[in-house]
Amino acid sequence: MPVVLSLNVAQKTVPVDYARVGATGIGKRPVGGPLRVSPTGAKGSAGSGVAGDSIADWTVHGGEYQAVYGYAREDLDWWQSELDVPLHNGQFGENLTTQGIDHTTALVGEQWQIGSALLEVTGPRIPCRTFAEFLGQRGWVKRFTQQARPGAYFRVLEEGLIGPGDEISVVHRPGHDVTVELFFRAVTTEAALLPRLLAAGDSVPPEVVDLVHKRSVVELDS
Repeated sequence: MPVVLSLNVAQKTVPVDYARVGATGIGKRPVGGPLRVSPTGAKGSAGSGVAGDSIADWTVHGGEYQAVYGYAREDLDWWQSELDVPLHNGQFGENLTTQGIDHTTALVGEQWQIGSALLEVTGPRIPCRTFAEFLGQRGWVKRFTQQARPGAYFRVLEEGLIGPGDEISVVHRPGHDVTVELFFRAVTTEAALLPRLLAAGDSVPPEVVDLVHKRSVVELDS
């Protein structure tokens, strides 16, 4: 049965000179839990959906469609072997480190029951300079993008408690083919895939829907 290995939070943001806002909450560490996860407001007006978790830059992190970030321990182990460095749970800034479930092939709009909370997959994590600097890996953004193991963001459909050891049940899978990996490739390296994201309906973040429409307008004008 898929499970949550650890629940990870940044209890406070840390000043750094490489982040756009001068601080970051990427340094998340496992906590005992359980912690409450709750729906949040729109991006820019709200931070993390996990109680006690700090986010520095609300313009690009947090909000309704990025309330919770999950990453598979299996993918961390793969990167640990590739980089030849130890990677602890939470090392990639994820709130949920899981075991036994693949985030990359999850469908956007897929619903996961974890503890007493219901989460919905809303897309992939996009790497940034802060992520690269935090890990201390040169060329990290390019390397992470090429491998397309981005982990998944979730919005909270039903508030509840999540803790280490909680089982994960997929209770709904939508009838389209928009996976987290397809979404990731569409917004990073394969823009021709962008129109396909609309099949996932309102599970796609509004700013990504806007991106799809803007690209369509540009193509019509060109």
